[in-house]
Amino acid sequence: MNISSDTKVKDIALSNPSARQLLEDAQVDYCCGGGESLQEACLHAGVSAEEILKRLHENSQRVSPAEGNWTSAALSDLTAHIKNQHHKYVREAIPRINALLDKVKTKHGEHYPELAEIEISFHAVGKEMIMHMQKEEQILFPFIEALDRAANGKGSLEPPFFQTVRNPIHAMMKEHDAAGDLVKQIRKASTEYAAPADVCTSYKALYQELGKFERDLHQHVHLENNILFPRAVDLEAAVI
Repeated sequence: MNISSDTKVKDIALSNPSARQLLEDAQVDYCCGGGESLQEACLHAGVSAEEILKRLHENSQRVSPAEGNWTSAALSDLTAHIKNQHHKYVREAIPRINALLDKVKTKHGEHYPELAEIEISFHAVGKEMIMHMQKEEQILFPFIEALDRAANGKGSLEPPFFQTVRNPIHAMMKEHDAAGDLVKQIRKASTEYAAPADVCTSYKALYQELGKFERDLHQHVHLENNILFPRAVDLEAAVI
């Protein structure tokens, strides 16, 4: 792929996993802000587009054989992957992180008031994600899976109450933006998940878990915003 500063970051993220990891490490938004050019996204991230472009060219030949080719796999396989990989992780991570937050805040909250802010933001993103995933699993994903079956001649397609798949997709993308904003607040309050030097192991584990949660969210949103949703819109146009 020929990458320039005008290339959309979602296209760079789709090019190969090493490119996506490089963007992640540089905190360049390739999921919710995937429609921006590399130049625009780097400006928002406060990093040099020229430096990122140089690193991307150096990494352009790296390919991970374990990476699923979700740009061509059946959409029902992709929805299953999102549910089994990312939805499962979020449901398991939320109570684990909440328990750590409560423990760490009780012990260190007096000296580290930012923990209260982190707790508020994480409770909000946890609630948001649980409701979000339920809507995907009960409404959007079943319709996308029905589209997939109909496209392969394996069933008929009932007209959805939401008229077109574009409508729930638009709602899900707005919720992605909201969740993304909340984890940005957590990252800022935690000083990029850098635990103070003199704190206990639980405090350090909390920040590690919060960082992992953010990285998973980025992967989750990338798969939906940049692959699943555009492909579902195209498939609907072809089937209906």
